[in-house]
Amino acid sequence: MKKIILIIFLGLTFSSTMHAQSFPTLGGQRAGISTLQFLKIGVGGRAAAMGESFIAVADDASALYWNPAGLVQKKENQIMFSHNEWVVDIQHEFAGAVYHLGPNDAVGLAFTSLHMDKMPVTTEVNPFGTGEYFTFSDIALAVTYSKKMTEQFSFGGTIRYVEETLDKLKMRGVMVDLGTLYWTGLGTTRFAVTISNFGNEVAPDGEVVLFGNRKNSDWQSFSPPTLFRIGFAFEPYQTDLHRITASAQLNHPNDNSENVVTGFEYSYKEVFFFRGGYKFNVEEQNISFGAGLKAPISIANVIFDYAFSNFERLGSAHRFSLLLGLY
Repeated sequence: MKKIILIIFLGLTFSSTMHAQSFPTLGGQRAGISTLQFLKIGVGGRAAAMGESFIAVADDASALYWNPAGLVQKKENQIMFSHNEWVVDIQHEFAGAVYHLGPNDAVGLAFTSLHMDKMPVTTEVNPFGTGEYFTFSDIALAVTYSKKMTEQFSFGGTIRYVEETLDKLKMRGVMVDLGTLYWTGLGTTRFAVTISNFGNEVAPDGEVVLFGNRKNSDWQSFSPPTLFRIGFAFEPYQTDLHRITASAQLNHPNDNSENVVTGFEYSYKEVFFFRGGYKFNVEEQNISFGAGLKAPISIANVIFDYAFSNFERLGSAHRFSLLLGLY
């Protein structure tokens, strides 16, 4: 077991030295062309620790964000809370619930919020502040339906209302997520395909007063951060005591270069978990790791997960999540 884990770490380390040559920055010219960037921030300590290589792994309430087809992979109803200490003092919250209508159908609700402290208003003649403050925040409300068509294939869909507030301006829109999950029948191998944040362009609504008492209420519209993903996962080693899950995922965003993310999860008795991941060709972000603990109690399985994500220049991010699996 120690040899297997060592091989995984060595593989990730070697791959990190090669990613610049293997994945040139093709498509980087698209950076900055979409809005509602908070929709790209992943949720859950488990997924974040695995480098967000998760759409073929997602089988709990975090699938509300990653892959709606994963909601029907487990039979228990679940509630999930996630807190993300993001970079530059930004806070990101997620809450979701999954209810099974039957053995092959599940529905879910999710709420996402991004917020930060108030910031001072500055102008050309008051660069240190006017004494006034403004706020910036994002919210998203989503409803999801997932269905298992056969023992091998499931699909799901999400409709999400999003709203972004910047002082007096608001931006609203409706997005759609679609996901599939297919178990090949060859061991535990499975493939997943998702498309996230698909929708019409959105533009701010409101009027601001500029320097010199000039007013502006005409704003440009931008596309949402649509993301197409293909993922693969399997268990290269699994016994009654130990399990290793490995995953790889190709991401195609509409506003940046394609990138590849990889991850693994080691489980001991399905109680203790250790995870790691690496992102190739992702600006700023690279390695991540974390751990989890499952504690069954009288009415629920309680799982606590933590993830550390490293940024090259912006510091680091810490995610904490709590999952309640109701009997």
